Amino acid sequence: MAESGGGGWRDSYKGMSSDNIKGLVLAISSSLFIGASFIVKKKGLKKAGATGTRAGVGGYSYLYEPLWWIGVTTMLLGEIANFAAYAFAPAILVTPLGALSIIISAVLAHIILLEKLHIFGVLGCALCVVGSTTIVLHAPQEQEIGSVLEVWNLATEPAFMFYASLIIGAAVFLIVRYVPQYGQTNVMVYIGICSLVGSLSVMSVKALGIALKLTFSGTNQLFYPQTWVFTLVVLTCVVTQLNYLNKALDTFNTAIVSPIYYVMFTSLTILASVIMFKDWDRQNGTQIVTEMCGFVTILSGTFLLHRTKDMVEGSPVILPVRISKHADEDGFESEGIPLRRQESLRLP
Repeated sequence: MAESGGGGWRDSYKGMSSDNIKGLVLAISSSLFIGASFIVKKKGLKKAGATGTRAGVGGYSYLYEPLWWIGVTTMLLGEIANFAAYAFAPAILVTPLGALSIIISAVLAHIILLEKLHIFGVLGCALCVVGSTTIVLHAPQEQEIGSVLEVWNLATEPAFMFYASLIIGAAVFLIVRYVPQYGQTNVMVYIGICSLVGSLSVMSVKALGIALKLTFSGTNQLFYPQTWVFTLVVLTCVVTQLNYLNKALDTFNTAIVSPIYYVMFTSLTILASVIMFKDWDRQNGTQIVTEMCGFVTILSGTFLLHRTKDMVEGSPVILPVRISKHADEDGFESEGIPLRRQESLRLP
């Protein structure tokens, strides 16, 4: 019986395709670049603040600090790698791996910035690694697509059109009905808009990435109007996300915004990918449940890291409901441990 069960497991796990491996490497590289960029930028902010007006009180002396620009360049490289990852691997594999940047930032902040990492923060890092590994090992294979027209056909199927209509309708409803009344008091309003629009932006980014990948491989997709439609959708969605994410970060504490945004954005992106690219049609029930367990594990690790990032050893696990949203103990803008799409375009 045991041997039969082992054979069944081997039959269900076919190994990762070459495209999935490329997407995995790009996603991990993106996390490394973006996680490191927050540390480099914070070093630049501190160095600039020592000789000029600090960013936390409205100064812009950091614009003359090379170290800060190195951090920005590093983040840009991370965003490029993230964009490319969607062209090779399913969104259900790439998007949850965004949590790895938290680990990179936590470890580098501990080593370089000498910021203390609470024991629960270490546990959070471990949970993120375990959850990410689980998703990687059970992620669906990337669908073979030979033209942007195939992606367009997937995007215009009734199921995804119904989903997209619901998303757009819900986002517009929040913007028109709830933003004026509750935007400044309820964190879910701004984050809801970002997450809803974000799920569509990721699908469009993936479509555009596939078109560029095929173009660079010799099959020009730039002549198809569908490629430019996807480009327009990407630009529209990203601008909308940036607008409302900035509002959320400016209004509410980052430690509250980041985990909620990560949960909603990633959940809706996975749902959109399942509907549009039918990721789960190529998997059995065991693989799907295992992926969801990996995702929940990452969420747990993310929550622990954000809830304990300002704690020191020996302090009780009790945090105030509201803490300063703009500055750390040194008076600098707190970037702390980022949750991947905080200041970056890692919105998709």
